[in-house]
Amino acid sequence: MRFRRAGVLVLFCLSAATFAVAQVRQEIRFPDVAGYRTLKCDLHMHTVFSDGLVWPTVRVDEAWRQGLDAISITDHIEYKPHRDDVSVDQNRPFELAAARARERNIILIRGAEITRETPPGHFNAIFLRDVAPLEVKDFFEVFRQAAAQQAFVFWNHPGWKGPEAGRWTDDHARIHAEGQLHGVEICNGNTWYEDGHRYALEKNLVLIGTSDEHGPFGDRPWTAEEHRTLTLVLAAERSEQGIREALFAGRTLVWCQNRLFGRPDHLAAMFEAAVEVRAPHARHKGETIAELINRCALDLELERVAGPGPSRIRVPAGGTVLVRFRESPDGDAARPVYRVTNMLSAPGKPLEAALQVPAPELPQAQPG
Repeated sequence: MRFRRAGVLVLFCLSAATFAVAQVRQEIRFPDVAGYRTLKCDLHMHTVFSDGLVWPTVRVDEAWRQGLDAISITDHIEYKPHRDDVSVDQNRPFELAAARARERNIILIRGAEITRETPPGHFNAIFLRDVAPLEVKDFFEVFRQAAAQQAFVFWNHPGWKGPEAGRWTDDHARIHAEGQLHGVEICNGNTWYEDGHRYALEKNLVLIGTSDEHGPFGDRPWTAEEHRTLTLVLAAERSEQGIREALFAGRTLVWCQNRLFGRPDHLAAMFEAAVEVRAPHARHKGETIAELINRCALDLELERVAGPGPSRIRVPAGGTVLVRFRESPDGDAARPVYRVTNMLSAPGKPLEAALQVPAPELPQAQPG
């Protein structure tokens, strides 16, 4: 009996330890910018209620552990291979996950995926009140129904069947002209759709990045290179309404495989919030030495364009490096300009940003 009790106690302790580990949240470090909250959002994923492999509450638990603020479960409206085993009620995934989302402090947005042949392809509609009215055969009626609910609609993975199938068509042009298409998923999983990115810029559509996850996420720690693709939403407040307002205003960045995509002003604001050069603390052979700090989850890759400083600088996510800057003869502050090669405002167009190097307040080096 004593051994049995001891065995039960060991199992209990192991179970408790496993539970404790499972509930650890890994924070994603992107600073707030320009007076806005930077919210980490994944607006495209699936459950067993379409062709996914997990229960809706699992998506909420994963989101909390992985440092997200908001998710949308967007099961396919037209494609439900598990219909013999689960409800075909289009709203059921949201209903099942809502209570868990409140417990985990995750903003859960009701959504669904409109699934048609490519082209024109798949689309996500989010901020829906009721998914059921979107289950109609006529392609354009689906978007009218989404518009009636003031949904935010984005075009999913435009090039997933190749560039020709992922082209902009008359169907896209029509729903765009009628104000029923608002964004493009330029990154899906680990894939960046370069043509989709160009379409988004040409048509002034919002940039979106998602996981489109179907299976369970593993619990391995994310890195700057290997992580869940996300939309960073610059919101006035941490709420569903705050996310909605920011999306319709186009305030987003997309984080995918150690690259950040966005409009030039949003990228510049993120760079300014994330990067700091501290006042030089040492002087050596005509150079000052200063600490360069990176407060975001991106490994920053810098190439010098103009001014004093190393030709290349790499600052790991959340890290600090020592940098030597050529000293100005008059002792003024330096403003070297760098090209941030993994912050892209358009295909082939990296952000250019000046480093603000404070003027040194150091004694002159002693001879010898």
